[in-house]
Amino acid sequence: MSHIVTEFGIQDALQQLGIKALNDGTSTGSENFGSGDIIASYSPVDGALIGKVKTTTKADYGKVMVQATDAFKTWRTTPAPQRGEIVRQFGEKLRELKEPLGKLVSYEMGKSYQEGLGEVQEMIDICDFAVGLSRQLHGLTMHSERPGHRMYEQYHPLGVVGIISAFNFPVAVWAWNTALAWICGDVCIWKPSEKVPLCGIACQHIAAQVFKANNLPEGISCLINGDYKVGEFMTQDPRVPLISATGSVRMGKIVAQVVASRLGKSLLELGGNNAIIVTPDADIKMTIIGAVFGAVGTAGQRCTSTRRLIIHESIYDTVKEALVRAYNQLKIGNPLDENNHVGPLIDTDAVALYENALRKVQEEGGTLLVEGGVLKGEGYESGCYVKPAIAEARNNFKIVQHETFAPVLYLLKYSGDVTNAIALQNGVDQGLSSAIMTNNLREAETFLSCVGSDCGIANVNIGTSGAEIGGAFGGEKETGGGRESGSDAWKIYMRRQTNTINYTTELPLAQGIKFDL
Repeated sequence: MSHIVTEFGIQDALQQLGIKALNDGTSTGSENFGSGDIIASYSPVDGALIGKVKTTTKADYGKVMVQATDAFKTWRTTPAPQRGEIVRQFGEKLRELKEPLGKLVSYEMGKSYQEGLGEVQEMIDICDFAVGLSRQLHGLTMHSERPGHRMYEQYHPLGVVGIISAFNFPVAVWAWNTALAWICGDVCIWKPSEKVPLCGIACQHIAAQVFKANNLPEGISCLINGDYKVGEFMTQDPRVPLISATGSVRMGKIVAQVVASRLGKSLLELGGNNAIIVTPDADIKMTIIGAVFGAVGTAGQRCTSTRRLIIHESIYDTVKEALVRAYNQLKIGNPLDENNHVGPLIDTDAVALYENALRKVQEEGGTLLVEGGVLKGEGYESGCYVKPAIAEARNNFKIVQHETFAPVLYLLKYSGDVTNAIALQNGVDQGLSSAIMTNNLREAETFLSCVGSDCGIANVNIGTSGAEIGGAFGGEKETGGGRESGSDAWKIYMRRQTNTINYTTELPLAQGIKFDL
């Protein structure tokens, strides 16, 4: 057993979450969620086996659907404020288990313990948001053109919501969807990433405790495990009216086509190729903090990670030198140790993609300012630790146009006014998050205008990552167009209905049409 497991209390955390402690490869209790092949969860932190999970077969999935659809009959007729009370209790459970769940997120995924705690806090925050929302699922009232008539619209529960989440946020993105879907009267079936299955099991255990305590069917929240083939059970199923999928652009395009072929709805949160524009009026200190955290946080494995830094030529050298100094101060290692800034990539396949990006940028004519490389030796036995790298490049490089899910930051130079920088920023296929660093009001407002950033998120004087749950989260173009979390994102989880009531003894027709009998 690795010293990290004993020193940082991983076994205790698992036990608190209802998962068997680190073992010799026996099941972690996932037999409740599947009877298929076994997948193993290895920690990228130290390479240790955490546990093995049984996957969901087609027959298992059929049973899950029966459980979910039966639960929906009960849940949809529960008044929304009462559904809010259940979500409130779920949020309280998360508060009680924040530390062990944050620790599991850190150990199974590889992000820092502070980021793991932050992810659980996002779950708590969306529960709080959803509780208030449970009394605010508003429709509109409209004036009819016909006398003695009233028109209004209302929203009804949609049904079974299928959720496919990625490894990089193994619990928060599920909660963004689930808390809102529950409030709306939907039930959920979740397929977490096969790279972090224990996080899914832990969340299901927490939800099940709340449902049991309230005499509610566990089918309100269902879990299925496995690879993309298991996800296809949902995407192809006409009984699942909405699929919310987070992941790569390639995956999203497949999901969108399959779901559209049966006229279902998709909520897609896909890739990002996010940039920060740095103008001559930028605060350099703020810029460096935002850029470094955006580029190396979660080892560059956020969809909102900063990939490109678009710097005005007049301050390019100043920013470049400050960045290199900052990168030289980064500490890389065990993410459970709060002295470290950067943890591991999720697995060795991600390491290979990182190495390929460094090779490609040089082949296309770029220059490595901070060379990067794979770390080896004591503390890096998992083979998943890499050095964050910085490369001088051009926006039209093929590798720059591609989202590399690793800590590789590309520096791009622009001249002229801010519109030239905006053109570079928008000159990629993805459109998730963007930012500008400037104290110039005209530049900031241009960036936020209809001729500015084409991304779903546009920030001024903060970085590209760190979205709050109060605002709708999502992006445009190949990012998929979906919106999750705050604002009116709840509407995707419901079906809209327009109602007209005639309270007279006459039946006038719309548009003044006459039809006399």
